[in-house]
Amino acid sequence: MKRRIIGIDPGLASTGWGIVDYEKSRIKYLAHGCIVTEAALPRVERLFKIYREINNVLDTYIPSEAAMETLYFGKNVSSAIAVAEARGVLSLAMAERNLPLTECTPNQIKQAVTGVKKAEKEQVQEMVALILGLPVIPAPDHAADALGAAICAAHGSIKEMGSSKR
Repeated sequence: MKRRIIGIDPGLASTGWGIVDYEKSRIKYLAHGCIVTEAALPRVERLFKIYREINNVLDTYIPSEAAMETLYFGKNVSSAIAVAEARGVLSLAMAERNLPLTECTPNQIKQAVTGVKKAEKEQVQEMVALILGLPVIPAPDHAADALGAAICAAHGSIKEMGSSKR
């Protein structure tokens, strides 16, 4: 049974997305991209743009499930709030389509893609390209991270944290 997975790396300024098919233990790359919002726009407009554009991606590729990187913030709580809001609109878009949504931590993605939880960001990006048979590292880095989340979900490295099935 083929699974079409959308991976998402959420952010207010830049939300990465990547689509893979997983069937018979094989991962096939389909597409990736990034939703970019302008800092000059009001936050509500930026969130609406993310919502609209992720719905366009969902309409185009019709995934059967989703995987989203969990919220990580170090010292900057204000940026974490903006990312949390972006995660909210992205989660809403998945819920509207009854897509199972799995959350994966950065370490789970690193482990699934490189075999090492403490891998450097560049190592993860290089391995994403290698696993998917891409000639170059997917850009921007948010899209590569999103593809990493999709790979993580494909490999079953994580358990479904929250399903939007009603």
